[in-house]
Amino acid sequence: MEFSRELLFFFSALGAFNGLVIGFYFLFFLKPKATSNYFLGTMLLALSIRIGKSVFLYFNPSLDGMFIQFGMSACLFIGPSIYFYFKAVVHPEKKHADWKFHFIPLLIVIATIDYLFPWYEYGDVWYYTFYSIYFIWFVYLLLAGWIIRFSFIKLFRSIKLSTLEVWMVSIYLGNVLIWLAYNMVSFTSYITGALSFSFIFYLIVLWLIFTKKKDPGFMSKHVKYGNKKIEEHEAKKMHDQIHQLMIEMKLFKDPNLKLSDLANQLNIIPHRLSQLINDNLGKNFTTFINEYRIEHAKQLILRDAHLKLESIGYECGFNSKSTFYSAFKKIAGKTPAQFKDESTLAVGS
Repeated sequence: MEFSRELLFFFSALGAFNGLVIGFYFLFFLKPKATSNYFLGTMLLALSIRIGKSVFLYFNPSLDGMFIQFGMSACLFIGPSIYFYFKAVVHPEKKHADWKFHFIPLLIVIATIDYLFPWYEYGDVWYYTFYSIYFIWFVYLLLAGWIIRFSFIKLFRSIKLSTLEVWMVSIYLGNVLIWLAYNMVSFTSYITGALSFSFIFYLIVLWLIFTKKKDPGFMSKHVKYGNKKIEEHEAKKMHDQIHQLMIEMKLFKDPNLKLSDLANQLNIIPHRLSQLINDNLGKNFTTFINEYRIEHAKQLILRDAHLKLESIGYECGFNSKSTFYSAFKKIAGKTPAQFKDESTLAVGS
């Protein structure tokens, strides 16, 4: 092997090797233990195995078909891993148990293909399998991009991103570039994907090292908000925006309103909104929304005494009579009927 080829092999293989190491680190050693770390570790392992296959096949075209199959099989899990990593970061309050319905069927399908259609005997089958795997990777990239779309909106509007948002955007763009590198080999070289991975990997690692010195806990901010709340002036601004949105659009009337829906309307990531409501306002999302619903219910009771209380509950966004009554008693300190009677007496006197 010529020195230039040895150098090429070294740099392309180095990224794959270190990716494996970092992947194991995120899976088994990084603390605090978080769901997102498992998905990030899985993504790095899958990428590294896929890249490693490319490197060895490029420098050894007679590589055993078993290794080729293994490398391509691992590639199938890159997309789902980045998708669920972003979901776990943006929605840390959820368990994300639905990962099983994505990973397990893919595992069963690729294991069946591996067993029934060996590489050297069924090259035509693997030709279509390759394109299917890259297509699945592409679909999950689109889904992952949708989850962090607000970070890109901020980027295009020249709004400063948080450290965590920069981290997610970097990982996403790195995935996109590697996907493009592998899908444009007819115009470049097969080793381009491996070199792209090594370059992007070390670029992100250097950025990570630099950032960790300035902000050691940024990787865990999606797990806990930390001791520091959102700055008071920023929290007030966000709260005013929410209040205006509630008054103008009456979003609370939607009985299926979720935290992510409100975050979308505000053009912020859900965990930021959750931090505001829980840390700065000292309440959970359900109580926060129910306060608007009860306030609106009071106005309806005062405005029209002929309306049935049950109808008012549904009009304000409650999906049952019992939840309306319990929420009203909890927030107003009295039942809707008591509030109505007291209001009637006050008007009569």
